[in-house]
Amino acid sequence: MDANAFRHYYDYHFTENRKIWDSYVTALSDEQFTQIVDYSFGSVRNQIVHLISVDDTWFSGLRGVAIPDPLNPDNFNDRKDIRETWDRVEQNMRGYLANLRANMLFEKPFTEGEDKNLTLWQVLLHVVNHGTDHRAQILRVLFDLGIKTESQDYIFYVYDNL
Repeated sequence: MDANAFRHYYDYHFTENRKIWDSYVTALSDEQFTQIVDYSFGSVRNQIVHLISVDDTWFSGLRGVAIPDPLNPDNFNDRKDIRETWDRVEQNMRGYLANLRANMLFEKPFTEGEDKNLTLWQVLLHVVNHGTDHRAQILRVLFDLGIKTESQDYIFYVYDNL
C-alpha cells in the first residue's frame, strides 16, 4: 500500500465535498437547506454537519487529540460557520495525511474499544466511503428539490486529474 494513493483518494473526497458545496449548497434557499427529509440525518444541512462531524471524530482519534462531541446541526444556522468548520476539519485532515507514511498503514491506531483491531488503512478507506455515502444522500435530496446534479464517481475524478 502506498501513502500517496491515500492522499490522492482524500483529494477526491475533499474535491467532491467542495463540489457539492460550491455547485449546489450555496445556491439553496435557507428553506431548502434546512428542509426536513425523512431519511438518514435529514436535511442537506444536517447531512453536511454529520459528514463534518464524523471526519473530525475519526481524524481527531488518528491525530491523538480529544474526540470532539458530535456537532449539532441546530447550532449551525449560518452557512458561513459551516464552511469555516468544514475548512478547519479539512485542514486538520490534510495535516495528518501530509505526514502519512506507508509503514503506518498496517498499524492499529486505536488501543481500546470497538476500533482497537482496525488498521489505519481500513479507517482511511472507511472515512472516504462514509463521505461518499452521505454525499449520495445529499445529491438525492437535491434531486428531489428539482436540482440537476452530477455524478460523484471516483473514476470521473481520476479522468479529470490524470
